[in-house]
Amino acid sequence: MSFYEKGAVRIRYEQHGSGFPLLMIAGGGLNSSIATLTGLSPFHPINELKDEYRCIAFDLRNANGGESSGPLEIDRPWDAYTDDMLGLMDHLQFDKFIVLGFCIGGPFIWNLLRRAPDRIVAAVLAQPSGSRPEKRDLFYENNMKGWAPALTARRPDLTMEAAEKFLTRMYRTDADFVFTVKREFVKSCQTPVLILPDDVPAHPYAVAMECAMLAPKAEVSMFPWKEPKERIPLAVRQIRSFLRAHRPAFPLG
Repeated sequence: MSFYEKGAVRIRYEQHGSGFPLLMIAGGGLNSSIATLTGLSPFHPINELKDEYRCIAFDLRNANGGESSGPLEIDRPWDAYTDDMLGLMDHLQFDKFIVLGFCIGGPFIWNLLRRAPDRIVAAVLAQPSGSRPEKRDLFYENNMKGWAPALTARRPDLTMEAAEKFLTRMYRTDADFVFTVKREFVKSCQTPVLILPDDVPAHPYAVAMECAMLAPKAEVSMFPWKEPKERIPLAVRQIRSFLRAHRPAFPLG
């Protein structure tokens, strides 16, 4: 266990394995952490990929159950989290890397691709989150119940009023598609992406497939890929094949 610190931000992270760097973003929404990466994911991504990659896992800033902390940047919630991820990779001196994300990792990956297109050589979006027209407030409501109260209870410097403003900016101000980018960006994105769709309220199949259709270098898994469980190893093999096809030689010169 290690920590990356920048100003008032402190990010807990771990590294496993060796090879080309692979940043892993856990599911669990704003409670995304190393624990949810290994405990809630359909497969154990570190164990599956550490034989070929330097796997970097981390606790999201202010995740309940994690050890990362920092201010609530109300005016730029998505970009604040993205700053942490890019700053962590800078700290580890990885200029280029691959990223694999579950759930909230989907919107984060699109923002990483927007912010640092020359650094990310490929991305895997597993059961990505997205905004569905009939449930626009789903993430706002879930986090007002499942994230904000616990956070403010353990952080007296943060208030429910601040958390509400943060969540409003994050999930209600521009509650469309994948939250972080517009369709025009996905259509223009030249980074290879592999999308493994889900079909639950927080991971809408329609949004995942629209991304797969729009992105010019997108691939998509079979669906469903998590059920029956016997299909999961096949999905993992597809992830391995996709990453091998797009990773550069390592170490980079």
